[in-house]
Amino acid sequence: MDLLTANDKPGEYPRSYYADSAKHLDRFPPAIGDLECDVCVVGAGFTGLSTAYHLAQRGYDVVVVEAQRVGFGASGRNGGQASMGQRRDQEDLEAMVGDAHARALWDIGAQAVDLVRTLCTKDEVHTTFHPGIVHTANRKRDHAHNQAYVDHMRHKYSYDKVSLLDADACRQIVNSPAYHGGVLDMGSGHVNPLELVLGLARLAVTSGARIFEGSKVERVDEGDPATVTTAQSTIKARYVVLGCNGYLGTMHKHVAARVMPINNFIVSTKPMSPEAQEQIIRNNYAVADSKFVVNYFRFSEDHRLLFGGGESYGYIFPTDIAGAVRKPLAEIFPQLQDVEIDHAWGGTLGITMNRMPHYERIAGNILTMSGFSGSGVALGTLSGQIAAEAIAGQAERFDVMAKVPTLSFPGGPRFRSPLLVLAMLWYSLRDRL
Repeated sequence: MDLLTANDKPGEYPRSYYADSAKHLDRFPPAIGDLECDVCVVGAGFTGLSTAYHLAQRGYDVVVVEAQRVGFGASGRNGGQASMGQRRDQEDLEAMVGDAHARALWDIGAQAVDLVRTLCTKDEVHTTFHPGIVHTANRKRDHAHNQAYVDHMRHKYSYDKVSLLDADACRQIVNSPAYHGGVLDMGSGHVNPLELVLGLARLAVTSGARIFEGSKVERVDEGDPATVTTAQSTIKARYVVLGCNGYLGTMHKHVAARVMPINNFIVSTKPMSPEAQEQIIRNNYAVADSKFVVNYFRFSEDHRLLFGGGESYGYIFPTDIAGAVRKPLAEIFPQLQDVEIDHAWGGTLGITMNRMPHYERIAGNILTMSGFSGSGVALGTLSGQIAAEAIAGQAERFDVMAKVPTLSFPGGPRFRSPLLVLAMLWYSLRDRL
């Protein structure tokens, strides 16, 4: 199944709140004929366009090829949350890779949010970085972990931007009966993701990169130079960067065995008044809960609740996405059970077994970064900067990320989907208990 077209029309953005409100770019042409460049980037999402921008800033001749449109995939459809650190808590990482490596991973995660915050100050990027994410606890035992987490981050990492919220304090911020407390992280924040990725495209083009849309890559052949082949072009490049995440498909089986595509869904409500917004979530914070099948939500600039949630056990989107997401929305906010929904959309992201990004040098001159597992706004964007450094000969941060073990999914690409169904059923049942 080709996920690039399984749920979406070729060359068209899905009808989402983001797509309907964005300041779109003119369509880029397809790649045609024989092309040469220093670096060919596959995929025009956060990772690919950040790679192109940072390399072009260094003077490299960069070509970006995108099968659909700039920001078409998860980069232009997600919840917009940019969280500090990695997808896994620091205690987990310390147990996984040791204290020194875990510290380096924390630093990289913090640099990722800093980069997003900086990009949002540029004229080419038409979104604002709004500080504050509340991580809420769905169960009492989840909140018990929160106290230990806040203490750990303050004492071991000198990170003082997190504060513990008891049940009452959490209810004052997030007006929901579903939570037993939470953690407010003022170092994290949220943005309009499609506007961020479109801004990265503007920055890349202004810096000299060439972007081609409607140019699905059929294969990548190793060599010096490497060869990237599309239906209408052959591109010779000294380096290739794969920034495909959940849309990699079968382009590289070794990576596909470690990065699995899954679907997620978001709705947007009709606009509310600023006063009504404050009655739902105060201070324009974003929220993510402690369920395995995470509910995440925030408000848009025009006071719409953007709510992500729901489960998917196959790669075809539900026929009634709004109905699927309304159920968890009403569980979290009973007062909104009849709220009007005007957009509902799905998207495909990439996850790994341990929820840590998969970094790899497939060959000496072919790099891949993917499997951000829901943390792609910050980590996907920073990954482009890290790829640019590695190509320029400064691979320290790339190596820190690449040394995190990412195991193959049982059964590899062929059998991982049935196993995913079983796993998602188990974890969704656990969330309800």
